[in-house]
Amino acid sequence: MTETATSQLNDVNIDAVGSLVQSIKDDPGNAKTTWAAHVTWKGAFASEAKVRKFAPSASDEPAGLGGADTAPNPVEQLLGALGNCLAVGYAANATLAGIELRDVRVDLKGDLDLHVFLGLAEGHAGFDSITATITVDSDAPRAALETLHANVLKSSPVGHTIGNAVPVQINLA
Repeated sequence: MTETATSQLNDVNIDAVGSLVQSIKDDPGNAKTTWAAHVTWKGAFASEAKVRKFAPSASDEPAGLGGADTAPNPVEQLLGALGNCLAVGYAANATLAGIELRDVRVDLKGDLDLHVFLGLAEGHAGFDSITATITVDSDAPRAALETLHANVLKSSPVGHTIGNAVPVQINLA
């Protein structure tokens, strides 16, 4: 059995990413993708999301909001999704720039007023603001890290989705 050498930086398979980029350059239609999740209610405020072949991801509300506090709630999962997307963005963009990363940490917090969620007022039920603080451990010069940061912000699908008005259609079957 022979093994093929793979170019890697930051544990990113550069050959695989390069193949994807080339596929999209060859046929721009390959860039159009659809992602899906299936959520099943489990009783009370608990549910679980099934994505592709992975074990279901649980969701619940904290006890203070009437849940059993068995899992992160949806707004915490949204913060986690943004943080995970930013981490991927740092790995991808740093690798493309030839920047070696030792560690990347993303700390997020969001401010949310429960009035609308609890039916006590009309208006915006979502976060009023979200703050993410990124800590990067790398020998790269500060200017390179600032460029990296700008590139991550320009290319984050989750950051763009929650930072801009995106049409959401929710239908009752």
